[in-house]
Amino acid sequence: MNDRELLAAADLACQKAVWDRCINTSERTRNLIDLGQRFPMPHRQTVIERSQAIGLDPAYVYGLIRQESRFITDARSGVGASGLMQVMPATARWTAKKIGLTHFNPHQLAERDTNIAIGTGYLKLILDNFAGSMPLAAAAYNAGPNRPRNWRGQTGSPVMEAAIWIENIPFHETRDYVQKVLANSTIYAAMLSGQTQSLKARLGMIGPRDSVAPDNTELP
Repeated sequence: MNDRELLAAADLACQKAVWDRCINTSERTRNLIDLGQRFPMPHRQTVIERSQAIGLDPAYVYGLIRQESRFITDARSGVGASGLMQVMPATARWTAKKIGLTHFNPHQLAERDTNIAIGTGYLKLILDNFAGSMPLAAAAYNAGPNRPRNWRGQTGSPVMEAAIWIENIPFHETRDYVQKVLANSTIYAAMLSGQTQSLKARLGMIGPRDSVAPDNTELP
């Protein structure tokens, strides 16, 4: 298929809300690029309102969902993560208690609004624990919070650009995941704001663990 045919096929998938096929087909083009197909924003009102209500950047949430599930509401991984934001049942139970979601059952992770509420709630807790660092929080979302804490280095380690820190993440899967989530979120930020975004500025800097401020080891 040539580029025009691929874009037409992707458009049909988008119209039918088959978002993974929409994205994956559109990504196969070489010269013609449709950002709206490659970076769709389904569930827009829910994602934006929930993100803004708890102080998250909607572009960051969209970047993460795109990488986690390609917007497949009932997505389920081989290890048991579920829904748009691919939340594990144990993590979901813990987060539900933290955000005051009563009578929660893990089966509800297949429901769009519940999954977004749990996923964004957990992401916000991680982000706050890592002082607002999106690269560290993305790494924690993928690999668990303990690993990126250790990858930061101890007190006295140099502060470095986050791009350099990401390149040195020892797990290939997590390194690739963080790169893609942050690249996605930068594009979504440009689409939502209508303004060019700097990936470097969004990544920021990564410093060593703060010995004065203890880590929140309660995070699952």
